[in-house]
Amino acid sequence: MNVMNNTHEILVADAKPLDLYSLAETTARAAQAFVAAGTAANTVRSYRSALAYWSAWLKLRYGQVLGDAALPAAVAVQFVLDHLARPLEDGTWNHLLPEAIDTALVEAGAKSRLGALAYSTVQHRLAVLGKWHRVKGWDSPTESPALKTLLRNAQKAQARQGVTVRKKTAMALEPLQAMLATCADGLRGTRDRALLLLAWSGGGRRRSEVIGLQVGDVRRLDADTWVYSLAATKTDTAGTRREKPLRGPAAHALAAWLAAAPATTGPLFRRLYRGDKVASQGLGGDQVARIVKRRAQLAGLEGDWAAHSLRSGFVTEAGRQGVPLGEVMAMTEHRSVATVMGYFQAGSLLNSTATQLLKSKDEE
Repeated sequence: MNVMNNTHEILVADAKPLDLYSLAETTARAAQAFVAAGTAANTVRSYRSALAYWSAWLKLRYGQVLGDAALPAAVAVQFVLDHLARPLEDGTWNHLLPEAIDTALVEAGAKSRLGALAYSTVQHRLAVLGKWHRVKGWDSPTESPALKTLLRNAQKAQARQGVTVRKKTAMALEPLQAMLATCADGLRGTRDRALLLLAWSGGGRRRSEVIGLQVGDVRRLDADTWVYSLAATKTDTAGTRREKPLRGPAAHALAAWLAAAPATTGPLFRRLYRGDKVASQGLGGDQVARIVKRRAQLAGLEGDWAAHSLRSGFVTEAGRQGVPLGEVMAMTEHRSVATVMGYFQAGSLLNSTATQLLKSKDEE
């Protein structure tokens, strides 16, 4: 790809109307590299969206598309400068993406609105670009020391201005119980209760793992214990089946759902139609998120709730109750200690004596 390495001399391509359909084939070829590398289907969909944006931005910025060669580090640096807002001396914020290109991206549907992107969005798109290069066997532009320094400084600048990364609200024990209390609305409530408890008590399962479960993946050991089998997941793509336990309320809720909507094959959690008619189709990932949000709303809970609230909430509550980190990771299948520690520490610190150094005389 013929791209100049000096980011200050980049020529802006004519911001003609952008036809995303003309870039679809290029994006599909790029995403195929992830498929060949055994990346989970839901992850590939997320990556394809990021690659589609890279194709659109490259086309407008450089007159190029994702091709058969590695991108230079200067392109990744320019991407950050184009999309991350930085504070100016007069207190305003600015980014370098030309207005004509920004408008063309929005009109084409590549962006939802004009303006800078969130730090987390830029970080994700750089991560996808880096992964794409690695699976293709190329040196990644995201490993550039200049880019890493730029990102660190950009994050610090945003933090100093009060711009923080928003995380979904963790569903610890109390909000989970509040949501479960709303599950008294017939068959829908029976299904939602079983889904929430399996996803939460079963190790903080991802929504892709929940909707991927089949009826044949669960079996009963006794009145208070079931096990379910996981196949390929985001972090374990080999497909080796691993069994996870469901005990107590989670086991009882699952038994109630299967008794109310019996099936011998097909998705474990299925869609419902009016009149409590059970469909043969399974739930989609977005529907898991909608169930969480609906139950939170019915329970009158404030927060930014999503399917990930189940996973982060399980880890947070485990830390709060003093469960050893190794046991937590055995259930969640996190591979990175750094990834899980943020939620785990948040929970464990709630009961830390370090938070009670100043006690009243009545407590002594």
